[in-house]
Amino acid sequence: MKQIISTDDAPAAVGAYSQATMNGDILITAGQLPLTTDGELLDNEPVSRQTEQCLDNVTAILNSEGISLDDVLKTTVFLDNINDFDAFNEAYSAYFDEKPPARSAVEASAIPKGAAVEIEAIATTE
Repeated sequence: MKQIISTDDAPAAVGAYSQATMNGDILITAGQLPLTTDGELLDNEPVSRQTEQCLDNVTAILNSEGISLDDVLKTTVFLDNINDFDAFNEAYSAYFDEKPPARSAVEASAIPKGAAVEIEAIATTE
């Protein structure tokens, strides 16, 4: 049965979606934008800083269920400019240094709210 996941430690959903959902031992986050918990969009920050905020939001959602980035099986990353990949990857790698999850990274013609990056994750609670 689907369970809705929500935490005040990550930005509230800005549309008709949940921060995350869970079924059994699988947790799937919505795409996380570089939004702070206060709702500040870091769209004028470099892609590295935006990546950090996205992953901080993913971390907060996971932590609300007692799991961590170590439990992430797969991430999907959307970049508004694939030429930002190296800067994104450097920031991302600091969060997943030991056993990184599977990952897809693609260029999207536009990220919501004008952000440079959006990251979603699939994790296990096992």
